[in-house]
Amino acid sequence: MSIHFGTDGWRAVISEEFTFENVRKVAQAIAEKTLADVALRGQANGAAPQQPPSLVVGFDTRFLSDRYAMAVAEVLAANGIHVWLTHGDSPTPVTSFAIVDKQADGGVMITASHNPPRYNGIKLKAAFGGSASPADCKEVERRIVAANGAAPKRMEFEEAVDAGLITRFDPFPAYAAHVRTLIDFEKIAAANLSVAVDAMYGAGRLYLARLLREAGCQVRELRNEMNPGFNGIHPEPIARHLEPLIEVMRSGDYHLGLATDGDADRIGAVDVTGQFVDPHCIMALATEHLVRHRNLRGSIVKTVSTTQMLNRLAARYHLPVHETPVGFNHITEHMLHEPVLIGGEESGGISIQGHIPEGDGLLMGLLLTEIVAVERKSLGELLHELMASEDVGVFRYGRIDQPVRPFKKADLVTRLMANAPDCLAGERIAHVSDRDGVKFTLADESWLLIRPSGTEPVLRVYAEARTDAQVKALLKEGVALAERQIAALAAV
Repeated sequence: MSIHFGTDGWRAVISEEFTFENVRKVAQAIAEKTLADVALRGQANGAAPQQPPSLVVGFDTRFLSDRYAMAVAEVLAANGIHVWLTHGDSPTPVTSFAIVDKQADGGVMITASHNPPRYNGIKLKAAFGGSASPADCKEVERRIVAANGAAPKRMEFEEAVDAGLITRFDPFPAYAAHVRTLIDFEKIAAANLSVAVDAMYGAGRLYLARLLREAGCQVRELRNEMNPGFNGIHPEPIARHLEPLIEVMRSGDYHLGLATDGDADRIGAVDVTGQFVDPHCIMALATEHLVRHRNLRGSIVKTVSTTQMLNRLAARYHLPVHETPVGFNHITEHMLHEPVLIGGEESGGISIQGHIPEGDGLLMGLLLTEIVAVERKSLGELLHELMASEDVGVFRYGRIDQPVRPFKKADLVTRLMANAPDCLAGERIAHVSDRDGVKFTLADESWLLIRPSGTEPVLRVYAEARTDAQVKALLKEGVALAERQIAALAAV
């Protein structure tokens, strides 16, 4: 069995590939890489490090996540690495911020994020508090292979605690203090808001509601109890998984509904009417707020599958825009090297200026609360105003995940680029890009993205346009276009 790190870590089915044995193998490789990196830095600085390397280890609410985290800690400690281990389940962005706060050399997060409950996983984090680079993940994979089945080092947990190599800690206070520098708690308190929060049984369950209460909100919590099986739900904050929150919001008793995914690095929202507010709209509203009410400047970084509204707002405020492949690690690269106002993905992973380069559902939930508090309007009203403006306008979005016969991603991209049509849904194609899949941008700024999965025979087709009817037409034509090229590949 090979252990492969994807765009944001290694994920596998619990008790099949995700076993204690394999988790320890990964931990040993991470330990060896950490020690090698620290030694190289010491050589570059011309001096030996003054203290042993350290890593932060956190875990979510999934089945056995706390035990997997302890297993990782035992291996790291046996290799002479000091481990800061969270005392309970912790969101990924909170664990990541702890890396910066503790000035650690990196971190490990036990989570499968938004994936179904039968999965668990490991996210590798760098010293800057964001996801490790693809090169770093490949190095961990290489070391696992090079070990050739050798048993990882291991120190009994209590022995490591007694030796001072494992320290349990509460990551909340430092994170909360940092968030207060990014969010105006006083303005939220002055608005006397009632907020419904759906943790989806995930690691945000003890965090977002607490922060909102500290900001003076009345809070109703949904699905916040410890349930390692997530009560059978898929902990991804999209409309079809948020019916309980939508029903609560339809009561009219709450100003705002917020939802976070399994490890709380993604955000979803529901308006006072029960209307789902997707991450495209969240990013647009956040951008408008940060510029108008905070007077902040910086670039806007978005993935290829994210709304054109951000381009319109960038033009309004004369801000640079960067479009990246899917995966927050691409956004991270920009946040490390330039002032980024906001960066995010259509999946709901979003970060803002002043924060670590990590998607953070908690922070974005608080920012949405601040927006509602400052504007004294609902998210729906604010969206209507934004889309009614002449320089932004109405945008609608849709996505289809289509199972297809097996194919090579690169081959399909090549054929789509070579056989691009002149028009889609009756509109002329103005630009074609293969940055990640193939994206057709139309003359009216609508777009269609055909993005084959790199790991499974699934075709992801995304579209954004001015009307729902045009979105449906683009998605239909996109699926047909891709299937024709897949059939042609099969015939070769």
